[in-house]
Amino acid sequence: MSRFMSSVRRGAVALLLLGAAGAASAQSPAASAPAGATAIATFAGGCFWCVESDFDKLPGVLSTTSGYTGGKVANPSYEQVSSKTTGHAESVEIAYDPKRVSYEQLLTHFWHSIDPTTKDRQFCDVGSPYRTAIFVHGAAQRRAAEASLAELQKTKPFKEPIVTQIVDAGPFYPAEAYHQDYYKKNPVRYHYYRSACGRDARLEQLWGALAGQ
Repeated sequence: MSRFMSSVRRGAVALLLLGAAGAASAQSPAASAPAGATAIATFAGGCFWCVESDFDKLPGVLSTTSGYTGGKVANPSYEQVSSKTTGHAESVEIAYDPKRVSYEQLLTHFWHSIDPTTKDRQFCDVGSPYRTAIFVHGAAQRRAAEASLAELQKTKPFKEPIVTQIVDAGPFYPAEAYHQDYYKKNPVRYHYYRSACGRDARLEQLWGALAGQ
């Protein structure tokens, strides 16, 4: 992350920490999703504020939870993950209704919401916590993810190779309460961060009209 954008995000987090002092970490909404047939998908696409926002607008998505996965420390804090020493990625756990939206549709939406060609970075955020990854829950999701990646490599050749990882899902730890639904709670700060970070400009450059779709 650039020094300027790093200070922007640290400042936003510091303000939220003041308001959330002593608050417990949020329980994953996925754990209390509406009864019925639901499924879980987990994606890492850089800043989890943005990934939450991108998936919440998709019909069939029941809930999204910002959190940390892929690391070696149990119940890490935001500060620990940001230190780039725990191995976690900022990620989002998605509870969805497979009768309304398929896992394949979620994959397509994920690709069109990230830059899959940058290693350990998304837009202005730099470091392993901002890597892109598909954390698969079982063999069926792995097959679908690998097929989606193969199709993308065939139909959308980039100048750089696709570096997004496909890995088995492990423990997922919900992020602190002040991170959940950040884009709803702090819309001005969120939109400033997203715009200044260049996320949408880069997505349009990569995907054109498909960006965010």
